[in-house]
Amino acid sequence: MGNFCTCLVPKTPPVKGKQSRRPAKRLTNPGGPATVANTSNRWSRIRSGSRKEKENFDDALIQEQALAAAILFRQHQQQQNGLGLPFDRSASLRYPNGSSSKKTQLPRSSSSRARSLTDPLLQPHQLLNLNRDEKLPDLETNHFVLVHGGGFGAWCWYKTIALLEEGGFKVTAIDLTGAGIHSFDTNGITSLSQYVKPLTDFLEKLPDAEKVILVGHDFGGACISYAMELFPFKISKAVFIAAAMLTNGQNLLDMFSQQTGSTDLMRQAQIFLYANGNNKPPTAIDLDKSLLKELLFNQSPAKDIALASVSMRHIPFAPVLEKLSLSDMKYGSVRRFYIETPEDNAIPIALQQSMINSSPPEKVFRLKGADHSPFFSKPQALHKLLVEISKLPSS
Repeated sequence: MGNFCTCLVPKTPPVKGKQSRRPAKRLTNPGGPATVANTSNRWSRIRSGSRKEKENFDDALIQEQALAAAILFRQHQQQQNGLGLPFDRSASLRYPNGSSSKKTQLPRSSSSRARSLTDPLLQPHQLLNLNRDEKLPDLETNHFVLVHGGGFGAWCWYKTIALLEEGGFKVTAIDLTGAGIHSFDTNGITSLSQYVKPLTDFLEKLPDAEKVILVGHDFGGACISYAMELFPFKISKAVFIAAAMLTNGQNLLDMFSQQTGSTDLMRQAQIFLYANGNNKPPTAIDLDKSLLKELLFNQSPAKDIALASVSMRHIPFAPVLEKLSLSDMKYGSVRRFYIETPEDNAIPIALQQSMINSSPPEKVFRLKGADHSPFFSKPQALHKLLVEISKLPSS
């Protein structure tokens, strides 16, 4: 089920027996925010300091960058929502920038610590330059619609959005009801249709001649399945990423019951919320903050865990209990693809494969080394798979 707030990541210990390398020169952006310039000045002041001071500074810098990313992404969504999107405060719609013939040098990191194996090779702002010159072939659609999992929001796709739009794709990241910057109280959500309404509203207003590729993560898999039953003619392909791919008559609890003992960590982490009183059914689910990293982000960079810790919200309980009504004629007519995440502790690989065997998709892909949040832990590999799926012709 999904994802919630928090997290501290253990600091990477210094490597013994190795001399500390001279930190790479940091290239600043002349037109960038003042915070970047201030950060550069602070770095200059401590260049001659002790190794411990540099490590402490580096940890603080990571937290600052993550918080800045969260603030900038939210501001971007709010600005976009003010320009006449189909529904209020529920989608971040981005269009690819024009390609530039001038190649710019990627800025180098000023960090003095050894890079963690789970860190991406490039920083988020560097991802923007990866695919500028890539030419898209003739596709049935170049429009991706990204649907987050429980507790997440459109913000979690920020790396995927950057990579796709710079590759020439059109991207819409949806905030479901009560998620991300959508202002509705999570405790007041009483049905799956209410929770998925921003997605169904978007698809309903989509021109009949236009199709999209739906991408669902975690509980977002059940949400895109619901939409596939309603609008099969508007969906070119459906991609399930570490997601609930249910069969007709199933709900999320039925899915977890398929693998007894495989989700002990999830059970330990769940905290039920009772906004209507303890004598009434739960209204939402939270996760134990001390278990959040191990459950959802065990391979993800520290800065993305910091971003999640200031952005996650509760999961509404009623939609989790609702059983899906799926037909072969509608839901079954949409081409489905599944992306496995082998290091997943929230929806373990055995459970993912059980769902795949119960309702086989057209093709299964595997993201080696990915945890439950591959948009953080393996953004470039995830991007390549999404592009590959978009190019698959009709059989």
